[in-house]
Order: sequence, then C-alpha cells, then structure tokens
Amino acid sequence: MIFDSHTHLNAEQFRGEEAAVVTRAQELGVSKMAVVGFDGPTIEKSLELNQQFPGVYSIIGWHPTEAGSYTAKVEKQLEKQLELPKVVAYGEIGLDYHWMEDPKEVQERVFRRQIAVAKEHGLPISIHMREATEDTYRILKDEDVRDIGGIMHSYSGDLEWAQRFLDLGMHISFSGVVTFKKALDVQEAAAGVPLERLLVETDAPYLAPMPYRGKRNEPGYTFYVAEKIAQLRGMATEEVAKITWENAHRLFKIPMTDK
Repeated sequence: MIFDSHTHLNAEQFRGEEAAVVTRAQELGVSKMAVVGFDGPTIEKSLELNQQFPGVYSIIGWHPTEAGSYTAKVEKQLEKQLELPKVVAYGEIGLDYHWMEDPKEVQERVFRRQIAVAKEHGLPISIHMREATEDTYRILKDEDVRDIGGIMHSYSGDLEWAQRFLDLGMHISFSGVVTFKKALDVQEAAAGVPLERLLVETDAPYLAPMPYRGKRNEPGYTFYVAEKIAQLRGMATEEVAKITWENAHRLFKIPMTDK
C-alpha cells in the first residue's frame, strides 16, 4: 500500500475523471492520498473529494502565489475548514520566487501568519519552496516548527539542505523528479534521508515520473517514485511503500486502521 502525500486530484485536468483516477491508483497500490487545496475553489473541491472517497484526505492552505489575496476573511474561513475531520495538514504554504506574483515581504508575512495558524490547530505544514531555499529555511527556523513538523513537498534540493530541514523537524517528500536522469542531487537526497522521515508523492497532474514524463501525472504514479527510491537505496519497493505509508499516517495522525 502506498500513500501519495501530495496530489491535486482537485485540478481541472481531472474534472469528471476523479473516480477513474482513484481506481487506477488503487490498481497500482496507491490506496490513500492527500489532496491539496491552495485557494478558495481548490480547497472546496478537496473537501468535496474527501467525502466522496474513503482514501482521500485534505491538506488546505493558501499558496504563496496567492499571498496577495490572503485576508482576514480568508483566514477565518480556513480556520473553520481546518477543524473538519479529514483535514490532515496545512498547506501548501511557503515561498515562490520563480513566479513572484507578490513581493517577497508579502509572501513572508503570509507564510509566517499561516505557520501561526497551523500551530494553533496542531497541524503539520506542507511547504512549497521554489527558488527560495535560504529564506524558507530561515523562516521555518525562526518560527520553530518542530512541535508541528511538516513536509518539504516535492523536494528538489541536495542532501545537505535536506539535512538542515530535517534538523528543524521536517519530513522530506519526493515526487517524480527523483526519477529524472539529470536529477542527481535529488537522487542523492532520496538515498540519504532517514527512512523515518521519508515520504512519497506525485504533485499530480504535474511532474510525471519516468516512464510518463511529459504526460499528465496521476496519483497512481506514486508507485514509480517509490520504485525509484527503492532502487537508489537497495531496497524492495514494497519496503519503501510500507515505511512511507506508516510515516504518512503518523505525521497526519491518521489511524492505521482507517480504510
């Protein structure tokens, strides 16, 4: 059994196909997934999907590319939604210096505020970090997130930086990027991260792993991520699947008995 710790089954690319996508995922052993909502509409869709499918859970928050629209009204609505039973983490939050939809200071202010909200609700955080490694680390360290922990989602850095985030109490989650031939730093990190802090994900419909690179990604393809990490570590795929399955349940506080 495999747990996709970060996917966007709520994306427009899957509209009307959600049930078929879940079925295909189950056929590849991916029986649970966390669907990430990052603005008003995608949050609503994630919450809808977690009611429709037993193996679907929700991660909700305000994406850094949406930082400029984070208001007191948004926060009040999020606070209500965070209390719903199948919401397991707060995210994806963080910094995005690639698209720069909002100035760095706006992104940082919203990032820090959302960490505070996550702490108030006792939820782990899922971190979006793009071209902003040093600032992301600085903020997570300043805010002392160890008590809630969280995930460096779709990690694309090297092992040295991974260790620094691990020291802050974070988990490291790998996506299809780990299967790319030139992603040597990411592969080194995937081989070296302690097993008890390792997670797998797709970030579907983006970042499809080999052999589907360039096509629409699906939650089921988490299997290929686990398979690649197993190869890198000299382990059986089933063993990586089991360990990351247990890690996700522990971090998200989901009973292992939940179907």
